[in-house]
Amino acid sequence: MTDKLIIFDTTLRDGEQSPGVTLNTDEKVEIARQLARLGVDVIEAGFPVASPGDFNAVQRIAREVGSSMEGRTGEGRVNEPAIICGLARSVEKDIRTAFDAIKDAPRHRIHVFLATSDIHLEFKLKISREQCKERIREMVGLAKSLCADIEFSPEDAGRSDREFLAEALSVAVAAGATTLNIPDTVGYNTPLEYGSLIKYLREHTPGADQVVWSTHCHNDLGLATANSLAGVSNGARQVEVAVNGIGERAGNTALEEIVMNVHTHPHAYPVHHTINTRLLFSTSRMVEDLSGMTVQANKAIVGRNAFLHESGIHQDGVLKNKQTYEIIRPEDVGVTTGNLALGKHSGRHAIKTKLEELGYGGSALSDAQFQQAFVKFKDLADSKKAGVTDGDMHALVADVRSSTLGGSGTSATPEASAAPVTSPTSTELPEDAHDLVDPVTQRFALRHMQVFTGVGITPTATVTLHDAQRGEDLTDAALAKNGPIEAIYSVIQRITGLDIDLLNFNVSATSEGQDTLGKVAVRIASRTSSPPDAEGSLTSYGAQPKFTGLATNVDIITASANAYISALNRMVSHDSADTRASHKDRSVNI
Repeated sequence: MTDKLIIFDTTLRDGEQSPGVTLNTDEKVEIARQLARLGVDVIEAGFPVASPGDFNAVQRIAREVGSSMEGRTGEGRVNEPAIICGLARSVEKDIRTAFDAIKDAPRHRIHVFLATSDIHLEFKLKISREQCKERIREMVGLAKSLCADIEFSPEDAGRSDREFLAEALSVAVAAGATTLNIPDTVGYNTPLEYGSLIKYLREHTPGADQVVWSTHCHNDLGLATANSLAGVSNGARQVEVAVNGIGERAGNTALEEIVMNVHTHPHAYPVHHTINTRLLFSTSRMVEDLSGMTVQANKAIVGRNAFLHESGIHQDGVLKNKQTYEIIRPEDVGVTTGNLALGKHSGRHAIKTKLEELGYGGSALSDAQFQQAFVKFKDLADSKKAGVTDGDMHALVADVRSSTLGGSGTSATPEASAAPVTSPTSTELPEDAHDLVDPVTQRFALRHMQVFTGVGITPTATVTLHDAQRGEDLTDAALAKNGPIEAIYSVIQRITGLDIDLLNFNVSATSEGQDTLGKVAVRIASRTSSPPDAEGSLTSYGAQPKFTGLATNVDIITASANAYISALNRMVSHDSADTRASHKDRSVNI
């Protein structure tokens, strides 16, 4: 029997350090739920001391996800809850704050780190090697007094002196560390170098047999996955990864790449995993949509082109026998090849079956979210000549999640916000279909929109928004120099009285054809908000929060408006208590 490979996911901590990525608390909790369903062993939920908002996010994950067993039982599964982990520098306040954030999870871990390379000790920390070892002894010991499960990481291990590194790690083991994580912080090592480092440390660190050895590799030279696998081949039994490989600079080791390498080569690596690989694609899409980090088309395992064959020779071979050019079955990672055709006559059972096939079974969608997805599906099916594709379904789920995560906050009555902005209800739907849509109340909803544009014409937009808080419709118009989208966004700002920066705008098609569904994702920030300083943060907490919105429609102009309104609703309902630390303040290198 091979050893169990522990999958330590840092999407919500190191992954969120990707430039421009800021998840709100609801989004972090939703991703954590999906990671738990996926079968991840350890979820690094964040850096609690960074701000009150970061603390709240980690604490919610510990309380709401820490005991979840959905999808984690049965043969080949982990059969226990995920460990919820909080990161801490080797500082007493960090460690105590991390423990307070994670302690409500049945299984919890404190992850302590301190740099050990001479360049970091001399220029960043300004301490000697002996002072470094003493701080490790003191801080790991403090963490151990609070929590049984302690991980220690020597930052910049890849460039540290090996003999001193072994000494420092032995101090951590003696102080109570149960996992030793060896980071290649700047992605400098080659697989041969990194594998030999793991081997050396396991052979020369006193107490090495008492702990789990872990890898944490960055992708600056494109070697993160190769380095991590080299570590596994040399005795590491935990790998630190992120969904889609997102993270600082060029990113982290990709979860899906490690899992499928082990899955595809059961005899090459002396380990096995307990991940539900059929949820890899839907998990990738969730992280892509909520983070705004688009997955490149040729990305291994989860890219759109991963299972496409353009070459005639390849196509001929695959048609005769898929194994000629496919080393992984698409369905093994959640890319469906089923023949269940969906159209305007499809009912709830067929839609539910398709969503389960795509990885959205169980509690991935609430009953209200499923109902909303069903309504959107019917509207789409009525407007498409061809059937609704799997890509369309993934996009509809993303749309539903965008409108139901972090968009509430008004006390408006249900009657004031009842009218949805969609196409006329299909006769296939029950009379109360739209009324059953998610109870989350959105402050603003699009009632009407008229746009004039063309060559030699100044683009104009007239928009009517319903303000649920005031219980009335508001109409205005605007001109723009740079096209209809600018006109729409300008008039929405006029109506709401908000001054907004558009940070990112992305439009994509979910399938082929002129009637394909368009998906628009935006990221915005307020030009005028200046979040107050808060005690307990690294500097000032919550510097300029950012808000994402996503919407789908066969009309990309309408999708663009709804995506903007979705992000705007998150902005106006934002609770300052959940304001996250700025990207700079919550970013730490390991």
